This record gives sequence, structure tokens and C-alpha cells, in this order.
Amino acid sequence: MPSERDFVLHSWCVPGDWNAPTVVGGRGAKLLLEDGREVLDMSSLVECSNLGHQHPKLVAAIKAQADKLAFVTAAWGAESRRALAERLLEVSGFEGGRVFFTLGGGDANENAVRIARHASKKPRGLIVTRDRSYHGATYMPMALSGDARTAQQVDAEAWGVRHVPPPYAYRCPWNTATPDECGRRAAGAVAEVIDKEGAARVAAVLMEVDAGSNGIVPPESFWPELRRVTRERGVYLVADEVMSGFGRCGSWFAWQRYGAENRPDLMTIAKGLTGAAAPLGAVVLSADVYAKMEREMFYGGLTYCGHPLSCAAGVAAIDAYRDEKLIERSKRLGAQMFSELQKLAARHPVIGDVRGGKGLFTVVELVADRATKAPIAAWPGQPEAMKALLAAAREEGISFGSRGNLLILAPPLVIAESELASALGVLDRLLTRFFPAHMERAS
Repeated sequence: MPSERDFVLHSWCVPGDWNAPTVVGGRGAKLLLEDGREVLDMSSLVECSNLGHQHPKLVAAIKAQADKLAFVTAAWGAESRRALAERLLEVSGFEGGRVFFTLGGGDANENAVRIARHASKKPRGLIVTRDRSYHGATYMPMALSGDARTAQQVDAEAWGVRHVPPPYAYRCPWNTATPDECGRRAAGAVAEVIDKEGAARVAAVLMEVDAGSNGIVPPESFWPELRRVTRERGVYLVADEVMSGFGRCGSWFAWQRYGAENRPDLMTIAKGLTGAAAPLGAVVLSADVYAKMEREMFYGGLTYCGHPLSCAAGVAAIDAYRDEKLIERSKRLGAQMFSELQKLAARHPVIGDVRGGKGLFTVVELVADRATKAPIAAWPGQPEAMKALLAAAREEGISFGSRGNLLILAPPLVIAESELASALGVLDRLLTRFFPAHMERAS
């Protein structure tokens, strides 16, 4: 039988090495493969499928919308688009603001930059982001990202981007005594760049609030301090909530953990917005930002932005998060998962750090030596033992997310407690199997 590899150029891989199984269906936290096997999805397919697979409310909403209106551009109104924007402003606490719809997270971040420059009257204003971040894979988002995989493909400074060190408490760039001090120093680095360049030249600061694909979980001191330094300097703060939003980190959006006084000026979302049932992203604007744009032309947007089918899925997704109390469930199960992973860390010296735990989003960092924090492989390379562990887990019907030395556990918010326990049990056993030297050294 012909392989998909014979016809498709796949992303984020060596195309000639691509050899993944074909998914033919799914239900809840499980995927159904072409050969009849089921696989428990412990990554939500890159933190997208927050509502699991084939959620009946999403499927029904898309079908119903298709029967009424499959497509109309943003030059015309669409009921599903209005309904979704209204719900988003409500759950995000951006009352009086507006929602600009995009196709996904990368173009949401690009448009957030364009909106920030437009509203601030700084058409070529600088954007401050951080190392070890990810904001998308087209040219502007690559410039925004502090990602080792794509850094050589784009000149960030030429795109008006300035990078600062990350709030990476486990390996703090400032070698601080406490995580909170590391968070404050990271926010201080942003302040230093703004002061050096001059606030009149800086349009916005764009940061992930919580864990992303680069495995950074900032200390609790970071976001409030970042909000303070940007507000004092009159610079817009943009929260990238593409991965961390929609219950992933135990609240609708990760920044909400810090209270309304720490709300960003703009927020980007995607992934969990439709539970991955249809492609959609958005930029959420505060009322103040929108007021500066209301009477001026904004030359932005693509043909399929705010597609009625996708917006219908988004409406159904928000209703499902609410009706099934999935935000609260993520917070509860996330705490349980974090606790169990800490127990694994006590048994497996190869685990250097466990971080996250606010919801169903936890990062496990593996190390060659816990005392020195020496990585198993140079970032962003992945050690062979990690590759073998992931392959063995899939053979046992468990799919874990990973990046370099990191295991990223982000199962659907609908995962059964028994499924979660089973996956962690498999992980425990495979860590012993593939990292025995670490066990021997500990004993």
C-alpha cells in the first residue's frame, strides 16, 4: 500500500525519515490507528486537542454550521463569528475590547505585533521577546521566537526584534539563589532593553506566560513584574497563550492566575480555541488598544480568517469547557499529575526537574547528572535513550510529547484518571528500562 510519505512533504521532520502510523479515528483521550490499535494521547497532539478527539459537541456544531453557511469572508458578518468573539471577551476578562481572528497561533502572533505597532503609532517599533521561546514558523514569528532550530533562518534584529534571557529558573542565566529572584531578574532584563532602546522606539513585549514547547515555566514572580515594568514604560504587553490557554494551565488563560491587574494589553490564542476540531487563532485586544484603532484603516487579515465553520467549533468548545467544568478538572488533575511526577523524580535520578503543575501541562527535564544539571544531549538535540523510550511507549499504546531532553505531559482535559495513572505507570517502568545507569549510580 502506498505511504503518505509518497505524496506529502511533512513539516518539522526529515521528510525522507517520516514514517508515522495513520490515524483513522479517535475518542476522548485516545487515537485509533489504521491497524486497529489504540494510542493514549499524552500530548494532546502538541497541546491542541484539549477537549480530546472527536468531541461530539464540536462535531455536531461543525455539521450544523455547514448546513447553514459554510463560508463568508470577514467583509460580511457571520453569526458564529459574533457569538465566539462575545464569549471570548467574556471568559478572558477583556470587556469592551475586540477579537481579531486569524488562521492559527503563528499568524496570531504576527498580527499582534502589527496591531501593537499600529495602535502605538510606532509602525516599525521594536518588539522584545526572549530566548527559548516559540511563536510560530513563518518568517516574522521565527524572528520573534528564541528557538535554536530556526534561529539561522532569519535575522531577528532586521525584523525589529530584541531577545532577552529567559526566566529559566532551573538553569537561571543570572545564577540566582531562588526561582522568584530569577523571575524578577528576567523581567528586569526586559526593562533594561526598553530603557536602552528608549520606550518611544519599543512597540511591545511579547512573552509566553507559562510552559511552551521550549519547556520554560517562569517563576510566579515573573509575570506581575513584567506587567509592572511594561506599564511603567508605556509599552504594550502581549501574552502568547497559544499553548497555555483554555484550561491547559488550570485557568481559562495562564495570566489570569495573577489577577485582573496583571492583564496584558493583547493576547494571542489558538490550539484549544476550537479543541483542534478546526483551524483558528485570534488576537484579543483590550478596550484601550481597540480605541486607538477604531477610526483608522488596519490593512490586515487573510481570506479564511474567522471562517464560520471554525468559529462554530470555537463556540461549541467554550460551551464544552464550561458545561463539563474542564477548567477546574484540569487544575485538579494537573496537581495530581505533578505530584506523581515528583514521586517519579524521587525514584529516578535521571529526572533533574519537574515544573508546571498548575493544570495538565507539566515539563520533565532529564539530565545526565542531577548534581551538576548536565544535560543528556546539547539543546535542542534529543538523546538516543529518549528516542527509544518514546518508541517503546508508543508500542505499549502511549504517546508522550517531547523536545530535546524534555518530556512534555499535556493530555486532553477529558482524560480519565485511570488512563492518566496507566500512562504514568508506563513512564515509570520505561525510565528504569532506558536509563538504568542512573539507577545504578543512585543505589
